Amino acid sequence: MGEFLLRVIHEAELESPYIVAPDVGTSAALFAAASEPSSISGVVVGTGGAAVPIQLGEPLASWVLDPDLDKYRAIDPHLIVNAAADTVAGGIPENIRADYLACYDGDRFVESMRYVRRYPEELPLLADLLPGISVPVTIINGSRDRVVPVANAEYLDERLPNSRVVLIDGGHFIWEEAPDRYASAVLDAIAPSGGRISSALD
Repeated sequence: MGEFLLRVIHEAELESPYIVAPDVGTSAALFAAASEPSSISGVVVGTGGAAVPIQLGEPLASWVLDPDLDKYRAIDPHLIVNAAADTVAGGIPENIRADYLACYDGDRFVESMRYVRRYPEELPLLADLLPGISVPVTIINGSRDRVVPVANAEYLDERLPNSRVVLIDGGHFIWEEAPDRYASAVLDAIAPSGGRISSALD
C-alpha cells in the first residue's frame, strides 16, 4: 500500500518529507515509513482503518467486508458522495463538493473500493510492522468519528514507539469540519518547537 508514496518521493527527488495522509492514506503512509524510514521525516495520519480485528462503522465496514462488489456498480456514485458530504458539520463549499463528485464519477468509486477491501489482508501485515516504525507519527482523529472510530487511533498509538494522538471535536471528515485546528495539529507535528516549516509555505 505504500509503494506509490515512496515512488513519488524518489521521482520528485524530495528530501525526507513529512507525509500527511489522513483517511485511507493512513495505512499507505505507515507501510512507507516501515519500508524506508530514511526517506521520511515523519507522518501525520488518522481517521483511517488500522485496528485488527477490523473496527469500522458504516458504510465503510460494508464496503470493506461485503463479498459482492458488483452490486455497488448499480448505485449512482453521486448519491454516495453527496450522502458522505452531507455528514460534514458546517457543510462543504459547492466547488469542493463538485471536485469530490468528479473524482468518483462513473466506475471510479467502485474501483476505489478495491483499496479498502484489501484491509483484511493488509492490516494484519501492518500490525506486525508497527513496533518497528521509528519515525514520529501523529495520529489526528475526530473525537466523534463513527466511520473510523477512535479505537483505530488508540490501536496505532499503543503499538507505535514514537507516536501521539490528537483528538479534535468532530466527525470523520475532520480536516473539512475543523480545518484551522487540523492544520495547527499538522504544523505542530512538523515543527513542534515552533521552528521554520518550509520555504514552500512562505
